[in-house]
Amino acid sequence: MAIEGRSDAASGRLRLGMVGGGKGAFIGAVHRLAARMDDKYEFVAGALSSEPARARASGRELGLARDRIYADYREMAAKEAARPDGIDVVSIVTPNNVHIPAAMAFVEAGIHVICDKPLAHNLKEAMALQKLLAKHRGVVFALTHNYSGYPMIRQAKAMVEAGDLGDIRLVQGEYPQDWLTNPIELTGQKQASWRTDPKQTGAGGCIGDIGTHTYQLMTYVSGLKATELAADLTTFVKGRKVDDNANVMLRFRGGARGMLWASQVAPGNENGLKLRVYGAKGGLEWTQADPNYLWFTPFGEPKRLITRGGAGSIAAAGRVTRVPPGHPEGYLEGFANIYTEVARAIQARKERRKLEAEVQFPGIADGVAGMAFIEACVKSSERNARWTKV
Repeated sequence: MAIEGRSDAASGRLRLGMVGGGKGAFIGAVHRLAARMDDKYEFVAGALSSEPARARASGRELGLARDRIYADYREMAAKEAARPDGIDVVSIVTPNNVHIPAAMAFVEAGIHVICDKPLAHNLKEAMALQKLLAKHRGVVFALTHNYSGYPMIRQAKAMVEAGDLGDIRLVQGEYPQDWLTNPIELTGQKQASWRTDPKQTGAGGCIGDIGTHTYQLMTYVSGLKATELAADLTTFVKGRKVDDNANVMLRFRGGARGMLWASQVAPGNENGLKLRVYGAKGGLEWTQADPNYLWFTPFGEPKRLITRGGAGSIAAAGRVTRVPPGHPEGYLEGFANIYTEVARAIQARKERRKLEAEVQFPGIADGVAGMAFIEACVKSSERNARWTKV
């Protein structure tokens, strides 16, 4: 059994392992960069591919010791848990179908887990992991919905909680991309191949890949819980086995309404994530492509621009801000904020002290909610966009 919160005595860093993320994997490099940004982690072990030769080559390329390069995540979990200098936490950056079995192996070994999204291949798997974590309460589990790590998103959430918008009435999220406009999965493009394969990605394509990001952001900032949805999932590219466009209407507890559009076949859009939240007293607008700015409009007054670290920026944004205003922070820093928050949680467990209330990161509940959202969307769409409980 791994020891809670072991860390390198000399550096104070947590020892990090990784499952997936080897050669040709974009997201693995993102996670490794994010983990090192605040110097909270040291990358020491990995099962970086399901192909042994690729796993070894990737490990050598990244400078891992020969005996810390594994061909199988189960072997890695067992051996790392048995080492006095074994990993404290593992980052799981595989296709979706591997998330749960890998996470379970490390949770059972007493090793903290940071997992990429969506959480699972299906809701049943997600709930099984939730049940396991309830038995291993000493294990920290985080899900990398990285956009919730942006300072201006933290600002928006705090403003909603403070009542600056009044009672929330409308929440709108959109996330258009264009990279799957053509069937590039047929060319062997790795990211497209697994994301359009239901055996690896699950029943949801676009709705799982980027729709869950949008949904998590909508509920995180608004503080609302969806009760019903009506979804129209479409596959525009002939022969594709999962959806590549999603239009979803949402009903929230308390009476608020929402709309979500996610697409990977919208030419001219690279990563067009946007969020709008409107209440009885005012509204907020945020765009991921320009993440250091948040527009706030009190009803009947001109729009106000709040900048990260500038006038109007509050403590909730300041605690996850690194550089002065006018110096852009973005995608990697948002990821890094999640990793750093998790490090703080692990350190609190190690020192057996209460975690500061300000520390926030998506966890198992967010993951289960995301899977329930995907399955409700698929079910609704199969029933001709009939209203379906979430």
